[in-house]
This record gives sequence, structure tokens and C-alpha cells, in this order.
Amino acid sequence: MNRFSRLTFACSVISFGVLSGAVAQENRLQVVATFSIIGDLARQVGGERIELKTLVGPNGDAHVYEPKPADAIALARADVVLVNGLLFEGFLSRLVEASGTAAPIVELTQGIDILEDPAGGHYHFVNGEAVFHAAPNDPHAWQSVVNAKLYVENIAEAFCAADAGGCADYQANAAVYFDELTALDEEVRQAIAAIPEDKRVVVVAHHAFRYFEDAYGITFLSPQGVSTESEASAADVAGLVREVRERRASAVFAENISDARLVEQIAAEAGLTLGGTLFSDALSGPEGPASTYVDLIRANVATITSAVTAD
Repeated sequence: MNRFSRLTFACSVISFGVLSGAVAQENRLQVVATFSIIGDLARQVGGERIELKTLVGPNGDAHVYEPKPADAIALARADVVLVNGLLFEGFLSRLVEASGTAAPIVELTQGIDILEDPAGGHYHFVNGEAVFHAAPNDPHAWQSVVNAKLYVENIAEAFCAADAGGCADYQANAAVYFDELTALDEEVRQAIAAIPEDKRVVVVAHHAFRYFEDAYGITFLSPQGVSTESEASAADVAGLVREVRERRASAVFAENISDARLVEQIAAEAGLTLGGTLFSDALSGPEGPASTYVDLIRANVATITSAVTAD
């Protein structure tokens, strides 16, 4: 039985139990978030009024995630499903189909000024086979705090639509968090402004930071595209090493969702050392430095600043 069949079977077997279980959750709004960053934003808006299930957890890579029967069960019982969209979650369409969910699938990137994927698309692996998605868009919009504020607005609107009785609470939570994000955006701008302009070119494993680059003025070079499923060739790496030298990149960073060997190779060939780990597509665990979205942004800024200004 293939993975899709197992998901469908699991949903059909427990469908009655799902309906009964939904009532037992103290009438809280049943929310599914596809990955940890969205999960944290949902928690900030929903507070105690929601029961949250996050599919791809801390340090998990949504680009290569394979859904489990429990994920289909979660979607089947959901009142709201929060997704990034822009084909970031390559597993999503088959999971939705397997679950038979009637919940609205809310794309949180709606209304955001989307950057184009310079490669014109990326690969996802489906049942072990590489499938090319000719998506012209870069999905990593949350890396700009201004965009994260739009995610929050979209979440509050979705929760209000699903739970009108709790709308005042959702709106109040969103307003408080919105102010926190506004202050965070200014904090990031001030920190980056203090970095000398000739130190603002760095290297990362894949193109997850182009929205940060566009918003704040740090240039990120990478051997991979917007998806970790694309593999850098020897020619890609050699070309990047030349560019690193030509542009005098200040630091090379690993990512929490990726194996560091590729960037370690690039750093060694370019005569640089790793400057630390950036959080790209996922939060850290609860004991880590990026267990919330706000902490993720602060941790990344601190790591970049420390590395590029080191003597």
C-alpha cells in the first residue's frame, strides 16, 4: 500500500472518532498549520481559543516532508488549515485529498508583494519521484517582518470567519502582536544599518532569504534555489566560490534545516569559516534560540551581525 493509500485508509477508518473527538476539545477552534513558523503565528493570534496541530515541526524541512496518517487525521478534524502557499508545501495537495477535509485552506501569502523565483520553479519529491513545479514565485515571504504582519492579518481574518464568537479576542491578540512586529521590524533595520556596507554580502545554503535581502539590504548568495530539493552541481559550487571571492562575501552560514557539508565546502574553498547557523524555514526547538518567530528574526540578525563584524 503506498503512502497516499495509507493516508486515505486512515481517514476512512477513524472518521467517526474524529467527529466525536472534535466535540471533546472544549469547543476550541481546531487549527492545522503546515510548519512551525506558521504555527507560532497562529498561536499568537489564537491564544487559548484554538487547538493547534503543526505538521512540520521545529528544525523540519517542509520542502522534503512526507505526510503521515496522523496528518490526514488532523486535517479531517480541522476547522481551519493555515498554509504558506506558493507551492512551498509540496505535499499539501495530496494530503488534502487524502484527508477529505472540508476546512478552508487559507494561503497566508495572499496580499503580499511576491518576489519571483529566479530559477522559474523548483522540484518536489512525490512518492520518491522528482516533480518539477514551474512556479515563478519565491515562497519564503515570512523572512520580511512586514510580510509576517500580513500573515497575522490573514490568520485573524480566517479565525474570525470560522469562529465569529471569538473574533474580538482574535483581533485583540493580533493587534498586540502586530505592534510587537512593528517594533521588531524597526529593530532589524537599525541593526542592519549599523553593518558597514562592504560587509553586507553573505552565503547561505539555499535561497530562503531573498525577502530579508529585499527588505533590509543584506545580499545572500547561495548554491541552491528556493527549494532544498534542488541539488547544487559542481559547476554551481565553483561558480559560487568565484562570486564569493569577487564580491568579498563576509561570512558563510549553515541553516537549521539543512546538512552543513555543502556550505562548509564553500567556506573552505573561499577561505572563510562558518559564521553560525541561520533559521530559514523552521523554528528551533523550545530550548533553542529561535523557538518563536520573533526570536527567529532576532537570532538571525544577531548571528549575521556577529559574524560579519568580527575582526
